[in-house]
Amino acid sequence: MNEPNAKKGLLLMAHGSRRPEANADLTFVAEQMAARGRYDVVQVSYLELAEPSIPDGGALCVARGATDVVMLPYFLSAGVHVRDDMAAARDELAGRFPQVMFRLAEPLGRHPLLLDVVEQRAIEVEK
Repeated sequence: MNEPNAKKGLLLMAHGSRRPEANADLTFVAEQMAARGRYDVVQVSYLELAEPSIPDGGALCVARGATDVVMLPYFLSAGVHVRDDMAAARDELAGRFPQVMFRLAEPLGRHPLLLDVVEQRAIEVEK
């Protein structure tokens, strides 16, 4: 659904933590992504231990007018959560909102820019 009038959403999905400061990292990413302006709607969501849940986050995207939602796992690897749980969440959302396109992106994993981040973090501690 790449219609010219489609309202694009980005649903960031993390595991979730009982510690608010851990969840604040995803909120920071969402705020920064929203500021970039590529997505009309940017929403955080969590697999467990924090709110909103992934289905609730997807519903919030729809409520804010998104018609094409990229579901991005804020995970390093494509384990059970990404391959099974998040795919099931996508299918659930697609069933609840058939007028909306939900696309599941790959996790952060092997993206080449992550090597730069890893190297930078290592260099920081060497100083």
